[in-house]
Amino acid sequence: MSFNTLGLSDPILKAIEEKGYTEPSPIQREGIPAVLSGKDVMAAAQTGTGKTAAFTLPILSMFESKQRAKPNHIKALILTPTRELAAQIDENIAFYGKHLNLRTHVVFGGVKINPQMMKLRKGIDILVATPGRLLDLFQQNAVKFSQLEILVLDEADRMLDMGFIHDIKKILALLPKQRQNLLFSATFSDDIRELAKRIVNDPVEISVNPKNSTAKRVEQVLIPVDKTNKNALLSHLIETNNWQQVLVFCRTKHGADRLAKHLNKKNITASAIHGNKSQGARTRALADFKAGEIRVLAATDIAARGIDISELPQIVNFDLPNVAEDYVHRIGRTGRAGAAGHAYSFATVEDKKPISDIQSLISQIIPQEIIPGFEPSAKVPEVALKAQKPKRPKKPKQPQQGGAANDAQKRPNGTGANTPNNGNAKRANQKRRPRRITPQ
Repeated sequence: MSFNTLGLSDPILKAIEEKGYTEPSPIQREGIPAVLSGKDVMAAAQTGTGKTAAFTLPILSMFESKQRAKPNHIKALILTPTRELAAQIDENIAFYGKHLNLRTHVVFGGVKINPQMMKLRKGIDILVATPGRLLDLFQQNAVKFSQLEILVLDEADRMLDMGFIHDIKKILALLPKQRQNLLFSATFSDDIRELAKRIVNDPVEISVNPKNSTAKRVEQVLIPVDKTNKNALLSHLIETNNWQQVLVFCRTKHGADRLAKHLNKKNITASAIHGNKSQGARTRALADFKAGEIRVLAATDIAARGIDISELPQIVNFDLPNVAEDYVHRIGRTGRAGAAGHAYSFATVEDKKPISDIQSLISQIIPQEIIPGFEPSAKVPEVALKAQKPKRPKKPKQPQQGGAANDAQKRPNGTGANTPNNGNAKRANQKRRPRRITPQ
């Protein structure tokens, strides 16, 4: 099958040809016609399989002959969790839409809001946005939604992980009821399906890969090592294998900074990218890495969904992630678009639980390889897969008592004149409070 058979317009097909693509990926083969049909769509596919093009290409094609957006209005909204991913989607839209007369823009935090407001005054056909900055612009009366025709939630699972559910609910309440809704994600957890009930209507559901599977062309290896030898092991692997481009994931911002500083002292050019860096610094570091001007990019999980390099040869999990699902997205930065890739994960004796969680999630044992000269002082256990426990049905919630007791529960931290002195109400409210992860 070729792109010519999917119903895309001639200007889009011309841009695809100029990009050098000839055959659509599975998610594109199924997703593009579904979006062009005008129906709501829920689509799940592995990271690196072309999800972005699966929704941007048909939207651009549909908007080719539509009337332009009015001042401060938008016609299509693409919501995404991170600045890097928003910028990546905007780059794709700019390229594939270069033969069209469409106004597109991207907005996110960390930069001045006034230039974004000025751009929106002209009216934007396709807007890519992070949730927080979009709400800021709405509060400034810089963006209006009455003309909106299409809503896209990209990487919806990551948005929930990062605590954006309240912002998403606020945005949904502002949008027209009649619109086309598209949910594209690497995974569809139970939480995503619960969110989908608020958004999609009788959707076309597409899943081209098993849940939480990893790309087959990515070779995965666990490397046992003592925690104190991680820096030296990474330097050894880079120099011995002559790696010219490697993305390294660290668990913390300070850890990424320390690693980049260590590598530069070893004459291995490196930069760090994380939430404490200014947007300008993050953009420069990513651009330098893509251009090959630095060999190593040390990143927190903010980069797991925002780096698109078609032939990134390898990634290293310097620290295993706290959340097993992040492992899938991290290693999805290599082996993209059908290319082969390598994912190396440093493992210490303290990593038994994350190893177990990751292997159970992806339903496979990751082989271990000990590097001579860096043998760990204690054996890293080879963890067997955990049996998946059947989920218990949720118990129906008991109706709360009305009156003053109920009013007290609605107050912050469960405080109020009628709060029990034993603190149970306070703890109950704390448990109900949704988890919010600060973007790295």
